[in-house]
Amino acid sequence: MTAQHPPAPPVDVVCLGESMVTFLPSRPGRLADVPSFDRGIGGAESNVACALAAAGHSARWISRVGADGFGDHLAGAVAAYGVDTSAVQRDPHRPTGVYFRTADDRDADHHEVVYYRAGSAASAMAPGVLDHAALWSGQVLHLSGITAALSPGCLALMRELTAPAPGRPLVSFDVNFRPGLWSAAEGAGPRVLLELARGADVVFVGEDEAEAAWGVQGAAAIRAALPEPAVLVVKRGSAGATVFAGPEDALGAVTTVPALRVDVVAPVGAGDAFAAGFLSGTLRGLPLRDRVRHGHLMAAAALTVHGDLAAPPSRALADRLAALDDTAWGTLRFGPGWTEDVSDATGADEEVCTP
Repeated sequence: MTAQHPPAPPVDVVCLGESMVTFLPSRPGRLADVPSFDRGIGGAESNVACALAAAGHSARWISRVGADGFGDHLAGAVAAYGVDTSAVQRDPHRPTGVYFRTADDRDADHHEVVYYRAGSAASAMAPGVLDHAALWSGQVLHLSGITAALSPGCLALMRELTAPAPGRPLVSFDVNFRPGLWSAAEGAGPRVLLELARGADVVFVGEDEAEAAWGVQGAAAIRAALPEPAVLVVKRGSAGATVFAGPEDALGAVTTVPALRVDVVAPVGAGDAFAAGFLSGTLRGLPLRDRVRHGHLMAAAALTVHGDLAAPPSRALADRLAALDDTAWGTLRFGPGWTEDVSDATGADEEVCTP
């Protein structure tokens, strides 16, 4: 039976999903050789909530964590970003998930990630378990395909939240295909993700994951496979992002925005930051091009730090950079610390990039 809760105050965005305590190595090398780790937090949906809160929006993160020290740390760390965590449940019988990873995320041959999340408190999310009013308390409800893979109950909850219903908030869905999480029959994960994406209003998907999951290549083919969402954002890596809005054949419905040049420190969290930037622009009613540019700018902040979360650029700075003409936008380049010192965002027109 669902517990009774006082009405949740309205917010801009509600993000639902598992977050875990992350252990980041103190030096490069194999996990077997690293002597110590620094503790952080990581989770696709809480990353989005934290980035949006840091960018000045009201955000609520909803999940379940263990009644343990890691749960204390996780809930406290997310709340420290200004995120409302009042609807996060504590489970006395299931632990908070944790994971370890190596330091160099760009070395694909030697990168290691080890998860300890089976049977976690978040995997017990299901219809009737969480506060439904809190889930619907935002203008936007942001979800990801990771949640659907955690348990049958989580999948049932995701199906409920992406189903048509009167008064449903705008549903944002990041496909986030993680093959290692889908251990059921071959093709089950891709089929489920396609089903859930078709029920959402705004969908984020990478070209690479669309090919891996559905065997679909190219932005236009992805739109043909996903005609239902009102807005489809296809992330194309260094080529930028293409957004489809409205019917597939609508004139002027396709917007492509080149990516920024970034001196990458670590790629972890960049996709979540991009989604946060795009949703920020959506909440503010910005044109599609500027929504994508804000996504690229948020991603550039994440790419230039270690860990999942980065301080975003100030709204004034992000607005000024997003408003540049195409030539000036194409000359920008970002390095570590650029969100504090815009002189690190260099381009052909230095005057445009100076605060």
